[in-house]
This record gives sequence, C-alpha cells and structure tokens, in this order.
Amino acid sequence: MSPRLLSLISSVTLLSLIALCVLWEVWLAPLRPGGSWMMLKVLPLMLAVFGILRGKRYTYQWMSMLVLLYLTEGVLRTNDAGLSGTLAYIEVALSIVLFLSTMFYARNTAPSRQPQD
Repeated sequence: MSPRLLSLISSVTLLSLIALCVLWEVWLAPLRPGGSWMMLKVLPLMLAVFGILRGKRYTYQWMSMLVLLYLTEGVLRTNDAGLSGTLAYIEVALSIVLFLSTMFYARNTAPSRQPQD
C-alpha cells in the first residue's frame, strides 16, 4: 500500500476512535449516568492528531504502540452488557486498523526504504 493511502486510513481511523471514545463515555454508554471521567482517555489520542494528519513519521511510530492500550481496553470490555459490549468490539476493530496502518506507514516511509540516488 502507498504511504498516502496508509496516511488516509490512519487519519480516518484515529478521528473515528476519538469520536467513539468521547461518545461512548459521555452519551452512549457511560460507566456512570451523566457521563464519566473515562472520556479523558482520548487526550493521548488528541496529542497525535496533528502529527498523523501532517504525515510525521515519528508520530506514526509512537501511535502504533499507544493504540495497543485502546485495543487492550476494548478486548477487556467486550464482555460488558448491552451497548457497551458492542462499542468495545468497534473499539477493537478501529484499534487494529489504526495499529496496522500506522505500523505499515512507518515501515514504508523509513529512510532505508527510500530510493537511493
């Protein structure tokens, strides 16, 4: 896959994961009625938004490691009852896509993989 396509996939997936986490913890299925402080879990994702959108390779590298925390949370919460379990499966899917796209982007844009003059 081309770095441009991987960047697009990463950007869309990151923004979708941010939206999912905020909606999940504030409105759709919060841990406590009225919302919870768990929505703050999006802050690390927010730090990466501009780097991912601008194609900064270093941001892709650390995002590929950070997103594994969201994958873990999603896997642990898949057994939750009702809508929360469904949202956890969506979080798992988005985390896997984000992990793969950021990892392959970082790999494909490595200086050692660039054509030599």
